[in-house]
Parts: sequence; C-alpha cells; structure tokens
Amino acid sequence: MTKIKETSTNYENKRALIEECPEIYAANLIGGQWTIAICCYLENGKLRFGQLKKRMPAITERMLTLQLRKMEENGLVKRTVYAEVPPRVEYELTAIGMELLPIIKQLEAWGRRHQQNNQEKSEN
Repeated sequence: MTKIKETSTNYENKRALIEECPEIYAANLIGGQWTIAICCYLENGKLRFGQLKKRMPAITERMLTLQLRKMEENGLVKRTVYAEVPPRVEYELTAIGMELLPIIKQLEAWGRRHQQNNQEKSEN
C-alpha cells in the first residue's frame, strides 16, 4: 500500500476532508479492502495470523500483514505477542473495533438490498 506524500496536494485535500467530515474519517478507517472481513472474522474472539489466513484464502500474507498493521495503528485491532517458542501472536478487536460491528451489519443489509436491486435490473 502506497502512502501519499505529505507534501502533495492530494494529501492536503485528504487531510482537510478528514478534519471536516467525521464520516470521511470513518470511511478511511474501514476503507481497506479486507478491513471489514477481518473485523467479521474477529467478531467471535481472538485469532492467530494463520487462522485468519485460512478463513480468507484469497488474501496474500503480505496484504493480511499490511491490513492488520493498519488496523492496529487505527485502534481497531489489538495484537498480543506471547513470549513462547515458537512465538504466538493473536489478534482481537478492540472496543473501537467492537463498536464497528453493528455498523458492518447495517452495511451488509444495505449491500444485500442494493445487490438484489441491481440483479433484478440486469435481468429485466
């Protein structure tokens, strides 16, 4: 994932939007391609990296790592490293991440309705 240079106009525009619109800020937090899916898988508790990867076979290990780091940075996910051999790392939703779950459920319902409407239109 590439970062926008802090000196670019796009960066300034994005920052201004985020400061003015809480909904843009929220969209940026959950805007990663896999963020919502990861939240859904972590809904029922802690999972290790390998467990998440098995549930999402289409994601690469690199992308999963990047998404988890970004989610941790944004306060959605907590990463716990256990001092064991072999090392064990678990991921879980934070309180902020848990707050997001009802919103994700609403997005799911909206998506189903919208998807059905589009399918009906394309069939006619």
